[in-house]
Amino acid sequence: MQITFYKYQGTGNDFVMIDNRSLSFPKEDTKLINKLCDRKFGVGADGLILLENDEELDFKMVYYNADGNESTMCGNGGRCLVAFANFLGVIKEKTTFNAVDGLHNATINADIVSLQMIDVENIKEKENYSFLNTGSPHHVQLVDDVTNFDVFTEGKKIRYGLYGEAGSNVNFVAKNDNGYTVRTYERGVEDETLSCGTGVTAVAIAMHKSKNTNLTTIPIKVMGGNLEISFTVDKDGYKNVFLTGPAKQVFKGEIVC
Repeated sequence: MQITFYKYQGTGNDFVMIDNRSLSFPKEDTKLINKLCDRKFGVGADGLILLENDEELDFKMVYYNADGNESTMCGNGGRCLVAFANFLGVIKEKTTFNAVDGLHNATINADIVSLQMIDVENIKEKENYSFLNTGSPHHVQLVDDVTNFDVFTEGKKIRYGLYGEAGSNVNFVAKNDNGYTVRTYERGVEDETLSCGTGVTAVAIAMHKSKNTNLTTIPIKVMGGNLEISFTVDKDGYKNVFLTGPAKQVFKGEIVC
């Protein structure tokens, strides 16, 4: 089988993109998806995303982790899919699409995509960390020296030790001159990624909730570049949450599987 794909990245979080409006891709084949995401034997990516038709909205997002399993929402993946849909001519400057966690609005201007994330009401604040769901579950923890922190080892410990087999993504955070620097261990990838969209969204909200900042537009630096999170706050929680940053096509290819 020959598969046409596109490679996209959003601040270094990279994805195999496939136009599956014809429903020809064998999406139940977890081994195939894992192979396509493999960096030595496949295309190489943090995840694979299918763009499919939706009966009521512009399109549907179906997201798989690099391990081949369908997963929860991916913020950077959603932004990249908006750029892909724009490239395919499915949308223009604005869109509403369907994902595993519900409807998402987004805009695109050149290579900058602003994606509305889900509202967040429940935030668990512990002594040393916060836990919340921004479309995917996230542990948020402040550390003294995030640049030299052992994200892989410590993230893996928390991912399994604190949250069990289902796991959580784990974000390590330090304040910088403008906002925050974030490094993330992602479940499903089972490693540090250069960026995590739902992760930086969780960090921004957690930092505001814990009164580490009073900003409602927060710049975040990740290993792969810079993102911005904005939101409004009311008695019910955090609403109008937007994740904004670059999303770029890297290349188009064909692979025989």
